[in-house]
Amino acid sequence: MIQVAPSLLSADFARLGEAVSMVNTSRASMIHIDVMDGMFVPNITIGFPVIKAISTIAEKPLDVHMMVAEPGRYVDRVRDAGAEIMNVHWEACTHLDRVIHTIRDAGMRPAVTLNPATPVMFLRDIIRELDMVLLMSVNPGFGGQSFIPNTLRKVRELRALIEETGSETVIEIDGGVNLSTAPALIEAGADVLVAGSYVFGADNPHKAIADLIELDV
Repeated sequence: MIQVAPSLLSADFARLGEAVSMVNTSRASMIHIDVMDGMFVPNITIGFPVIKAISTIAEKPLDVHMMVAEPGRYVDRVRDAGAEIMNVHWEACTHLDRVIHTIRDAGMRPAVTLNPATPVMFLRDIIRELDMVLLMSVNPGFGGQSFIPNTLRKVRELRALIEETGSETVIEIDGGVNLSTAPALIEAGADVLVAGSYVFGADNPHKAIADLIELDV
């Protein structure tokens, strides 16, 4: 069954507590939190005190997506803020293997994100060490962007790499996910769908999440 991770980037920041409570009572599997530093991406979002506050009321695991330069500097702070998954960008890590093992040694599940223009093959030598790979289906930094169709080819390539190497990595997709794009992503091999605008812009967010989970592909 497909998993859904609502992205708080699209929630009303003045009502984050309500957004987290909604996810708690939904069928979502985790909460996706985007951390942006204004350097790796042009936007700036939330920091560790806010993540910690979210963790005190969240009943689902926190998937913290670090869209920041040199994310390895923040492993302990991400853990202490309450994250279960620390998601770092391949493009932001000079020594990715070291960062991945530091994340796991800190007690979190390591994940790696690839930007739209970064080839899947770059993960061949690290794929067995990862719990999750996030493929960006939009350029990172802002919510509400349109889905990049080439993502479907990358999902198929990543699924083939996972099977070839015997990895247990799951595939997560972030960007432009909705009822129109999700069926093809699931068919291509996606396991986890990050949904922001689709969920928090819906009249009934609970139903929006359930509709993604119940897609018959």
